[in-house]
Amino acid sequence: MVMKTDILIVGSGCAGLYCALQLPKEKQIIIITKADLESSDSYLAQGGMCVQRDEADFESFMEDTLKAGHYENDRTSVELMIRSSRDVLEDLLSYDVDFQKDANGELLFTREGAHSNKRILFHADITGKEITRKLLAAVQKLPNVTIYEHTAMIDLLVKENCCYGAVVKCSDGVDVITADTTILATGGIGGLYEHSTNFRHLTGDALALAIKHGIELKDIDYIQIHPTTFYTKDKSQRSFLISESVRGEGAKLRDKNGERFVNELLPRDLLTKAILEQMEKDGTEHVWEDLRDIPEEELTSHFPNIVKHCMEHGYDVRKECIPVVPAQHYFMGGIKVNDVSKTSMDSLYAIGETACNGVHGKNRLASNSLLESLVFAKRAARDVAQAYEKRKNVLDVETMCMERGHMDSYWQVFLQDNIERYQDEEKLEAEYKELVLTEIKKAKEKRI
Repeated sequence: MVMKTDILIVGSGCAGLYCALQLPKEKQIIIITKADLESSDSYLAQGGMCVQRDEADFESFMEDTLKAGHYENDRTSVELMIRSSRDVLEDLLSYDVDFQKDANGELLFTREGAHSNKRILFHADITGKEITRKLLAAVQKLPNVTIYEHTAMIDLLVKENCCYGAVVKCSDGVDVITADTTILATGGIGGLYEHSTNFRHLTGDALALAIKHGIELKDIDYIQIHPTTFYTKDKSQRSFLISESVRGEGAKLRDKNGERFVNELLPRDLLTKAILEQMEKDGTEHVWEDLRDIPEEELTSHFPNIVKHCMEHGYDVRKECIPVVPAQHYFMGGIKVNDVSKTSMDSLYAIGETACNGVHGKNRLASNSLLESLVFAKRAARDVAQAYEKRKNVLDVETMCMERGHMDSYWQVFLQDNIERYQDEEKLEAEYKELVLTEIKKAKEKRI
């Protein structure tokens, strides 16, 4: 079956949802998501979202981001992100996102590792969930948006370096969705790794298809390890993240003898290195994180889900240390995009974790991910809207409809010719996983 839409968004995390909200309301939009609507990594973001507090904060925000990224960041992209943060904040507040406030009703800011100032807004320890569910609620009110859950993208429709939509698989079989514009927002690659904070179904699908179709990539060997996830012997589930904010509020890291061994506010890559070295020195599978210096009221109000998770696994953070270990967490590299999130293929955009605009450099600064995703999702939406306006001035509506009708017939034949290959789900997944891991290995070897 061939389905038609104006704009196809692949992914229902905060980037995809926010982008949909910024697109022209007269355009028909389809959003597909590989699992259910709440199984995106955006829901898992604990710490918060960075915001430029005032003009005096700009230089230090820029320096903190560049330093964390080992000065391999794209400075223009970093500046765009920082300068756009207040605009994004205003949008989120208009969608009723409930950031923490002080007794006077003013927004409350916290600090995390490698930040020189308190500039992070938060909602308890479920900031990502709060933002994403409010964006989802706003999207679900839009009459021009249709959402399909449990619908996976298994290929792009590509002809002469132009994207015409995607081949998708759902419970009913394999279909084609044709679109004027396709926006990839498929998230990270954690499902490729044994230990990851990501949902297991996030396996770099967009990255695999970019490799297959010759779409430019950037820094795909830059993969961030989160220093502190709750240690468990059960490897079948995703790793539970112990937020950077915990260390920002005073938590300490201790070795097997209970001795503090590192500055807990180091950038993530350096802290991860120190933890792994200590584990090797101690001959242990984890180190210990000590939250007992954080006041109990702060623990229960700021980190209720962390407290609950640890309690469910037999640890009372008010009275004892918890075991923590590094795990794959975030993908700084991805599909190469410009400052409006366009890829090297016509009519194809990429936003969120699957894209690489150079903001993060070699290592992401804590709580920059939500902000970066939102800023460049909005920039993509604006560029798509402008492209429609330009095209409308060149082609009349009748000509545009004839063009689409011709291509729809072409893709119907294409699907029939390739249906057998697309139906072999297990073989396709293995092929795509191998594509991504091989390309990451090649990128690493080139830097040696």
